[in-house]
Amino acid sequence: MTRAKRNRLIYNIVTYAVVIAAFVILQSMIANKSISRTLKGQLVPICSWVIMAISLNLVIGFSGELSLGHAGFMSVGAYTGAIVSGYLLTARGVETEWLRLAVAIAAGGVAAGIAGVLIGIPVLRLRGDYLAIVTLAFGEIIRNLVNVIYVGVDGARMRFSFLNNDLPEGVTMLVDGAKGAVGIKRISTFTAGFVLVMITLVVVLNLVNSRAGRAIKATRDNRIAAESMGVPVTKYKMMAFVTAAVLAGMAGALYGLNSSTIVPAQFTFNQSINVLVFVVLGGLGNVLGSVISATLLTILPEVLRAFADYRMLAYAIVLILVMIFTNNPIVRSWADRIVAPAKRLLRGKRKAEGGDA
Repeated sequence: MTRAKRNRLIYNIVTYAVVIAAFVILQSMIANKSISRTLKGQLVPICSWVIMAISLNLVIGFSGELSLGHAGFMSVGAYTGAIVSGYLLTARGVETEWLRLAVAIAAGGVAAGIAGVLIGIPVLRLRGDYLAIVTLAFGEIIRNLVNVIYVGVDGARMRFSFLNNDLPEGVTMLVDGAKGAVGIKRISTFTAGFVLVMITLVVVLNLVNSRAGRAIKATRDNRIAAESMGVPVTKYKMMAFVTAAVLAGMAGALYGLNSSTIVPAQFTFNQSINVLVFVVLGGLGNVLGSVISATLLTILPEVLRAFADYRMLAYAIVLILVMIFTNNPIVRSWADRIVAPAKRLLRGKRKAEGGDA
């Protein structure tokens, strides 16, 4: 095994171990009732934002494309999941919560994936700022589109209407225009969120370490060189973009089914920027960093709630300080000194084994 493969294996093991350890600790705290209600209520949203951060990192960190419409894919998944879950319960009488949740999450991922393909085909031929602007427009289009959609269940039939609610009386409303998805039965659980995070890690880590992943990173590092070597750039960028869209849609379904209503205001441009902050703070191309930053920055506003009206100001100041601190050369040298003993130990172990292959 070469040094690069060994390092990737260690990184993957550490990433999985951190997530599993966090889940075990939190489950133990829940069982012992030693966790606050506020933090317990944040567990499912944390899982959703972790998935969003990892999936966006696949586009920005590994593919090298700036996407500002990730919240749009999340909203597609959230509304699709709410509609599918409501239809299964109302029209088909499926009362098994885990089954409805699994089907809703899968449907949300498929719907967001289809949207990713439709957007990616024309968009991924653009570069730089143009791609960012188009994905931003996509997010706003989706948010305004769901404002005029009405979906209801009439017996075993699903009915749709646009602009004006002309659905017949007696229809059970699932999506009521600007009021959003209404009457949602909360079925998301922390366990489901953990499973979805692990699925996301498996998909992303295996993709970036595969032959396709190396092609994706090659197109990021030097597009012209990749094209000259026969790498189909658009194909691999599409692969990363659609995979990220599917994962974002699944995160949206998980997030939406954790509340009683979903409104378009929950998926604005600001949410896409929040996810972008998670990715940048955790490090471009750093999956474990995305997990940690998304978790901490989701909890931080609640921790700062004691500051009342100055809560978001304190949040912004803390965020700026963290960004400066983590990019400080002195801090990096301290980190290198801390990691150095482990590197020397690993190097000595390799020499004892006879060196690299």
